Amino acid sequence: MNTPRVHIVDDDPDIRDGLAWLFDSRGFQTATWDGGQHFLDAAQALQGNWGPAVVLLDMRMAPLSGMVTFEQLKAMGCPWPVLFLTGHGDVGTAVAAVKQGAWDFLEKPFQDNELVDRVQQALTVASAALQDDSQTRRLRQALASLSPREREVLDELIRGHYNKNIADHLGITPRTVEFHRAHIFEKMGVNSAVELAHKLGRLEPID
Repeated sequence: MNTPRVHIVDDDPDIRDGLAWLFDSRGFQTATWDGGQHFLDAAQALQGNWGPAVVLLDMRMAPLSGMVTFEQLKAMGCPWPVLFLTGHGDVGTAVAAVKQGAWDFLEKPFQDNELVDRVQQALTVASAALQDDSQTRRLRQALASLSPREREVLDELIRGHYNKNIADHLGITPRTVEFHRAHIFEKMGVNSAVELAHKLGRLEPID
């Protein structure tokens, strides 16, 4: 699931195939689903390993409507942007879905280029968010790998204290501070205390 993908969920085979052809012809990877339940089952099987993707979701489907499918997808914690395809006067419902976190909606019939542009925008945002999440996760793992003493030195470093001050405050030698500092920088993937502070600014305040 590392390749960005467009999931097309529509119970009308003609629309489903037409959309798949459109996006395939523009160089996108696509997956088609004839109903909400089959799509949700596939999403659930990923066990949170989402990868970048966008969902094109028909509003009117049976037995599982687009809105119910969207709500269940959200309940899984799935981060994929959802773009509703609406018709039959469902604009009000689509607006409500956007207020609940859907990416956008387009009313049928729509312009192919407009749809492709909206999906590309959503994929760009989804990929950036996924990268941010991945970096944040790695940062938390690196932080958790620090020893108690390294954590103490880190807390002093991000307050802008110099090695001698840190040594005096912690009751250790400046050389030991240098040793811990080098280990912290290596584990956190930084080259300076300023860079360390910037990285940690992405996280919640340190305990």
